[in-house]
Amino acid sequence: MSDEFILPASPIIGDAERKAVDAVLQTGMIAQGPEVAAFETEFAEQIAKTTTCVAVNSGTSALHLGLLAAGIGPGDEVIVPSFTFAATANSVALSGATPVFADIDIDSFTLDPESVRNSITARTRAVMAVHLYGLPADIAALQAVCDENDLLFFEDAAQAHLAEFRGQHVGTFGMFGAFSLYPTKNMTSGEGGMVSATDEELLRLVRVYRNQGMERRYENEVVGFNYRMTDVHAAIGRAQLQQVAEWTAVRQSNAAALDDGLVGVVTPPVPEGRKHVYHQYTVRIDGASADDRNQIANVLKDEHNIGTGVYYPVPNHRLPSLVDFAPELELPTTERAAEECLSLPVHPRLGKGDLERIVNGVNSVVRAGA
Repeated sequence: MSDEFILPASPIIGDAERKAVDAVLQTGMIAQGPEVAAFETEFAEQIAKTTTCVAVNSGTSALHLGLLAAGIGPGDEVIVPSFTFAATANSVALSGATPVFADIDIDSFTLDPESVRNSITARTRAVMAVHLYGLPADIAALQAVCDENDLLFFEDAAQAHLAEFRGQHVGTFGMFGAFSLYPTKNMTSGEGGMVSATDEELLRLVRVYRNQGMERRYENEVVGFNYRMTDVHAAIGRAQLQQVAEWTAVRQSNAAALDDGLVGVVTPPVPEGRKHVYHQYTVRIDGASADDRNQIANVLKDEHNIGTGVYYPVPNHRLPSLVDFAPELELPTTERAAEECLSLPVHPRLGKGDLERIVNGVNSVVRAGA
């Protein structure tokens, strides 16, 4: 059994990606072009089925343009979780709207529908769920809250490629879905994002906004952005698409091994009807403080050579950049998750020996109280 350091994440870039990039470079056409168009089609066919997809230069850009194209702007409120990466709330703020933070369910780490219901005001226009760590949020319950209150529903599926809710792929339920293709995601294009939708006018506006506000050259309709994806990045993404289903199956197998072996921590439950794709395998150390959790992570690294991750130690509503949107807001379950959560390696590069080391290391450290 190897005692080499076990990375918390390990992007896979191989010969297929290098050959695809080289082929694009040889054409001399490296900006947005035929590779991007092909990637959009193939991504829709495999990841965001039943939708059309528009490629952009990051997951944050996908969220931002989805919101703008949906008509979200100044005076509007969008309910979002605080326990997620800041890009979710940032995109709302960048659109000119106000992010309103709701609490989460402690088991799924996703929006609590009752907290969402209690956060609705006269200015609320939409709810944006995050399928955190690769587990779908309770889409049915959240959609019901939206329907009852005439609200739009959006999906931040940045971490959830191929995740499913009741047999349907995430990113296909809301008015739009947004995916990230950052290097540490379950598949990557080097950097990039996708907007998925069925509304043709929304898709048209996303294309307009990503291209300096124009659909036809020099006929700028709106003040837009340079959010385009290059053909180089699309070529990487197309190669990754051919492998992501296999990688996902390995992640799920690795997660099952961790589920079976770990004791003393709360492993991630998967509610009936949801397919988890384990962008992160996140456990809770029940009752731990942030210092307790951090000490466990340090011992795993220093004594067992196991890397871990802490996502997200500071909830969005406590961040200096976003705190003004939520003065004195209390989200007890979010605060609890921020202290108790620790993400363990689950990526496809792990071998059987690595998984055994992770199980034995975590069990011994937790048993000893770090």
